[in-house]
Amino acid sequence: MLNAPIRDWKGRRVWLIGASSGIGHALAKALIARGAKVAVSARNGAALHELAATTRPANVLPLPLDATRVDQLEAALREMTDAWGGIDVALLLQGTHEPVRAWTLDSAVAHRLVDTNLLSVIDALSVVLPTMLRQGSGGIAICSSVAGYRGLPTSLVYGATKAALINLAETLYMDLSPRGIGVWIVNPGFVKTPLTDRNEFPMPALISAEEAAGHILDGLASGRFEIHFPKRFTRWMKLLRLLPYGLYFRLVRRFTGL
Repeated sequence: MLNAPIRDWKGRRVWLIGASSGIGHALAKALIARGAKVAVSARNGAALHELAATTRPANVLPLPLDATRVDQLEAALREMTDAWGGIDVALLLQGTHEPVRAWTLDSAVAHRLVDTNLLSVIDALSVVLPTMLRQGSGGIAICSSVAGYRGLPTSLVYGATKAALINLAETLYMDLSPRGIGVWIVNPGFVKTPLTDRNEFPMPALISAEEAAGHILDGLASGRFEIHFPKRFTRWMKLLRLLPYGLYFRLVRRFTGL
């Protein structure tokens, strides 16, 4: 057990970035149902206010923002701490995906993916860490992907950002664990969301966003550092990490057809 388990969410002050759709939206609803106070952020303010109105408005604080803007992240955290006096858990689920292959590589698309998937997470960390370090407590979960384990077709830039997040979380854990702050890395397989709807290839072991949210809550309750799911798929992906390059490349080409 590498982190203090989180099993009781009642009254916990949570900031969830990426809450307007997909896994983040499902996770926000699950946390609210468990009694957490959830500040929800994303670009889509209308979706955040609808979430508040249809759940427990007293326990939801909509904070619309562009996660790539540090000033907006800082303003949102100030509003949250002014309202609730602090932050217990930051769930950084922001991200986007665009299929990219070597012959479709575009600088503007690459910058958009890096800014949203990687740099906005680093910016959010720079905003929340001073408060958690002063408190001497807190928890941070970062959503990466099994696409960060090894290179995969169509993930030329996306996979690179996810690999960077895994490395970031590992180093973050070593820095923060002695200071009483938990760190989790979340590595989902295929989850049905508006982002995965863009994929044009078969997605094995595809699960719903609600199932993904349940796996994340189970992982936070377990105290494990890495939360990966569904295991019937992610265990195979972990095995692929151990293969030599020649065999790995042949297998990926065979099973993806790409």
